[in-house]
Amino acid sequence: MEKKYSELLNLDATIAKDLFDKVTHPWEVLPLIHDYIIEKFDLLGDDFIEFDSNVYIHKTAKISDKATIIGPTIIGRDTEVRPGAFIRGNALIGEGCVIGNSTEVKNAIIFNHVQCPHYNYIGDAVLGEYAHTGAGVILSNVKNDKSNVCVKDKKEVYETGLRKFSAIIGDHVDVGCNSVVFPGSIIYPNTLVYPLTRVRGVVPSNKIVKDTYEIVERKDN
Repeated sequence: MEKKYSELLNLDATIAKDLFDKVTHPWEVLPLIHDYIIEKFDLLGDDFIEFDSNVYIHKTAKISDKATIIGPTIIGRDTEVRPGAFIRGNALIGEGCVIGNSTEVKNAIIFNHVQCPHYNYIGDAVLGEYAHTGAGVILSNVKNDKSNVCVKDKKEVYETGLRKFSAIIGDHVDVGCNSVVFPGSIIYPNTLVYPLTRVRGVVPSNKIVKDTYEIVERKDN
């Protein structure tokens, strides 16, 4: 888990690459997102416009006038924010992404070419390049007992010190419709999650998650 970002996330697919270089575990970027975005504003260049207070959007992005965007937020080139989307701040959204109808995003780093197109909750999360969340996917970021979130990887338990942390979703992961990803989950690249599935803990790459305790090899890779 430590400094294995090349196995989980393509850091060339986000302007936040240097932020990840500062931490040991990927979830440690979550408390740093707010200040990092503010620091980035002066470095964005002329291709970004100040859309609203502390909201900077690339001039090629398509933003519905029925979307709500709160700062600090950065939205990259060719990204589409559709009607009903609610971006609550502390959001760093990359290039070529889709933030769709009734999707809520807050305190998240979304890499390039991510699609969250319908009725998604993306809070306190990192989504890798080309990740996709099907309609109704919820990344649950708080435990029922409100205690700090742990990451459980086989026999290892990592204390994150965070009360709010949903998931790290690796590159090319596809989470099926109406699935729930539990707090502290890590899904490695090229894994498919069936619809209506509960995801918990650390899921290796190139798997198919059929249910919480039924994970098989993906054979089309």
